[in-house]
Amino acid sequence: MGQAKARGPYAKTPARRTEIVRAARDSFAENGYAKASLRDIAERAGITHAGLLHHFRNKDELLAEVLAQRDAEEWQQGLEAVDSLDQLAPYLGELIRHHQKAPELMRLWIELAAAASRPDHPAHAYFVERYERGRAQFAEGLDNEAARGGLREGVSPESAAILFHAVLNGLQLQWVLDQDLDITGPVTDFVHLLFGHDGAAE
Repeated sequence: MGQAKARGPYAKTPARRTEIVRAARDSFAENGYAKASLRDIAERAGITHAGLLHHFRNKDELLAEVLAQRDAEEWQQGLEAVDSLDQLAPYLGELIRHHQKAPELMRLWIELAAAASRPDHPAHAYFVERYERGRAQFAEGLDNEAARGGLREGVSPESAAILFHAVLNGLQLQWVLDQDLDITGPVTDFVHLLFGHDGAAE
């Protein structure tokens, strides 16, 4: 009986949720959040509208999951791609260029982050935790570099982590407003400002 239940309709729930999130990401990127419909997302995922609602209550919840999944994927990619400071700027430039291929998702992330600043917003706790985790992880990664003198004098790992998120997010906001703006160059310049006494990453 237990084995029969394991093969039932809920056995593939994690995989099904992943398919739905992937379909939602494609729909949001192609149509924009306002025009993307749950029925279109369900069709892309190969399930019924009712089946989608079994996993996600509404489009807001789906958007939050799309962005959370993107965060998790990019953090893992960063861990795999960057094992020294000289790889940080090239990786960030590549990450930004990847984001620019889906400007609607970049715009949605900015809008949701701003809306989630309200304590009563459903995504408030997620964004608070996301930034806390991101700052802590980045600062921890810089501890050894600071001990070796690789971090610019007078800048603590904690301050560098706050500045890092502020610059990366702020530049992407500026690009969404003006898509002719070059933001990969300034990201590289910022990394050079943070590390090394001569303004260049060591």
